[in-house]
Amino acid sequence: MPDDDDLPKDLSHITPAYRKALWIVVLINVGYGIVEMIGGFLADSQALKADALDFLGDGSITFLGLLAIGWGLKLRARSALIQGIFLGVMGIAILGYTIYRTQVLHTPEAGLMGVFGIGALLINIIAVIILLPHRKGDANVRAVWLFSRNDALGNILVVVAAGLVFWTNTSWPDLIAAGIIASLFLQSSWSIIKDAQSELKKFES
Repeated sequence: MPDDDDLPKDLSHITPAYRKALWIVVLINVGYGIVEMIGGFLADSQALKADALDFLGDGSITFLGLLAIGWGLKLRARSALIQGIFLGVMGIAILGYTIYRTQVLHTPEAGLMGVFGIGALLINIIAVIILLPHRKGDANVRAVWLFSRNDALGNILVVVAAGLVFWTNTSWPDLIAAGIIASLFLQSSWSIIKDAQSELKKFES
């Protein structure tokens, strides 16, 4: 028989509406992530690529959160811990490649950056509105919310960077935006890991 600690408890925040919201967020994030990654290569924009990776990571982790519904609290906390680690790895990878790109400067296409950035912002506003009523709960629920919040902030940065690339005709605004997006990844990663570890410690005492 499973340990009582592994049985689902206090899942009042897990409703049919929450499940539906997660499915919608998974589909729109993975779909637009693929579109934006193509746009990142077409525009040669590191910020767009970083934001697209954020979309794809968001979709994947939200799907994991969807699978975790109904799991015991310990398993859900472990799932959130994996999400946090995954987010941290993504942040480090983006930061590392962005630093590399500072040595290989290519001015991105500002117009394409702006178009894909605005499209991404609209998609994420929809996702944030969908998830807003469900942002409170255990570490798993908070992880999904933080991913979506990061996407929205990253989109705003991409749009601003596109305008600055057009104005300065340099790649630096694009690279700075990518670096900030990577920093958001790392900050949220730390927050998710800390929450998950806090919940896991409850089972050790």
